[in-house]
Amino acid sequence: MIFEQLKTMLAEQFGVDVESINMETSFEDDLGADSLDLVDLSMAMEEVFGVEELTEEEIAGITTVGDLVRFLHSRVDN
Repeated sequence: MIFEQLKTMLAEQFGVDVESINMETSFEDDLGADSLDLVDLSMAMEEVFGVEELTEEEIAGITTVGDLVRFLHSRVDN
């Protein structure tokens, strides 16, 4: 499941407990992510999920974990 894989990736990248991540988790407010962190995450998603690196516009539209899960569901064939 995309959400479970993403939670593991985020926990590793941001040094937080996997269980603290939910669909409403904010990248900026809850994880302290900046734009560079999101670019790093985008590159990791390319490896794990096989999606192309996100554009600046796509990154700007993703503020929560739920936003990212929905984005990935639209890009990844399950």
